[in-house]
Amino acid sequence: MRVLRNTQFLAMSLAASLVVIVLGGASSRASAQASALPSAQVGPEVQPARGETGNQQPNNCQQSNQQQSRGRKLLDEMVSALGGDAWLNRQDWIFYGRAATFYKGQPHEGAPQFEEYYRADPFAERVVLISHYGVFLATNHRDVAEVWTSDNGYEITYQGTKPLPAKDVADYQRRRMHSLDVVVKDWLKQPGVLVTYEGTNMVERHLAEQVSILTASNDAVTLELDQSTHLPLSLSFQWRDPVYKDWNTDVQEFADYHEIQGIMTPYSITALHNGDTTGERFLTKVVYNAKLPADLFDPHRPLEKKAR
Repeated sequence: MRVLRNTQFLAMSLAASLVVIVLGGASSRASAQASALPSAQVGPEVQPARGETGNQQPNNCQQSNQQQSRGRKLLDEMVSALGGDAWLNRQDWIFYGRAATFYKGQPHEGAPQFEEYYRADPFAERVVLISHYGVFLATNHRDVAEVWTSDNGYEITYQGTKPLPAKDVADYQRRRMHSLDVVVKDWLKQPGVLVTYEGTNMVERHLAEQVSILTASNDAVTLELDQSTHLPLSLSFQWRDPVYKDWNTDVQEFADYHEIQGIMTPYSITALHNGDTTGERFLTKVVYNAKLPADLFDPHRPLEKKAR
């Protein structure tokens, strides 16, 4: 089941979910997000040094406004590059592909096929793992599936349906709440959200422009946008471990974009945790607005015996 749960890191990538950052840039992104936290704020206000005047404050304020305006403009360009209204108004989608998982940077054997069905509103996701086996002739089988809702997750096998462990649900919901879709469609509409341009950076030999989004509750995401195409190259965020109380950094990297039904879709998505690769997904086919039936996201819907 570890393979199946690691296939979740995309869609909400774009979905769906498509929105992930290279190891070289993870440190700078972590620093940018940590600086937005109360524990990282500077203490009492520092008095101007001899020869300095209070005129610096208006200049700093003007620079801050320019950075915020620049950040908003870059996000608008990103949405337009992704497909504009076509991307914003996706109702559902299907991802077909293969997924690989890693442990301490080393890949597990095999890259099983998966099918991922995603509904934007109300949110739901169904992921099916396809295995290939047989006594005389190997065929495809859907042996395990997972259904995710806005507040829970379920594992479905031929023996029935059972809720997934609370830790797995918490991990999934954390990734979903920091996905590109949620940031664009929810965070940017919240009062008090701060969008800041952080400068340029190199991401996998691409010159990228870095934008940070900080909510009024001090939750933050950092995006790296390709300077020439404006498409997202990576997305990162930090969260505090509930047990050890230290900070973790999760990253999604997006590559190999294809235009599907007017929507730019990354066919390669890599997930990293604290600098180590934890999963990779390679898409082979994508379908948007397929008018998926509601019962597809019913946890009690039985599995199909064979994949198409």
